[in-house]
Amino acid sequence: MVRATTVIGAGLLGLASMTSPRTERPVPFKVGETLTYDVSWSSYVTAGTAVATVESKQPSRGSLVYRIVADGRPLPLLAYLYALHYRVDTLLDAYTLLPERATVQIEEGARKRQRETTFDRKAQPAAEDVLSAIYTLRATPLATGARLTMPVVENGVTYTVHIVVGSPEAVRTPFGTATAWKVMPTALDPKGQPAGKNIALWISTDARRLPLKIQADMPVGTFGLLLREVR
Repeated sequence: MVRATTVIGAGLLGLASMTSPRTERPVPFKVGETLTYDVSWSSYVTAGTAVATVESKQPSRGSLVYRIVADGRPLPLLAYLYALHYRVDTLLDAYTLLPERATVQIEEGARKRQRETTFDRKAQPAAEDVLSAIYTLRATPLATGARLTMPVVENGVTYTVHIVVGSPEAVRTPFGTATAWKVMPTALDPKGQPAGKNIALWISTDARRLPLKIQADMPVGTFGLLLREVR
């Protein structure tokens, strides 16, 4: 009888663990949050705008995901010289803070391209796309000297991104000066070669953990984003 009771008890405990509700990861953003950035490029102080929006929170494939969209366009003068529209759409799982799917749409003049990444969690258990990685970092506890590593998939290539967290710095924005962690990623391609130089982003130390500023040196010039408006 004692043995039977033990077996039944173990079975009930196993069933309870199987049916216990999943817990969503706490995040500093919510549906409706809209971040508007001024985009600089090389000698152009303001070359365009970029807007990142948490558009919805919805069921997907037996889970719950945030749909996050980032949209970038050049200013009209630059658009006349070089028409470009860049849109990224990611579905970020509310329980794991890992993307389910990421879609990139690029329009260069009359040329249109689209690529989609569906993440296989058996083959890539921790991979992010670029947009989801920023939102996951916002929800990650940061401290001076902390080091993180995450695989990031971009255009079908998986980069190993090593991240070092620097000391908090004052960042001036159009809506005031805020204190932010300086987060410095180094992206290496599958051959171990660096992709981009002087990449950094500044995440505010307050409860909203806003990405205040992003910069990177790329082969076509130096890009920067500065947060102009938060809604």
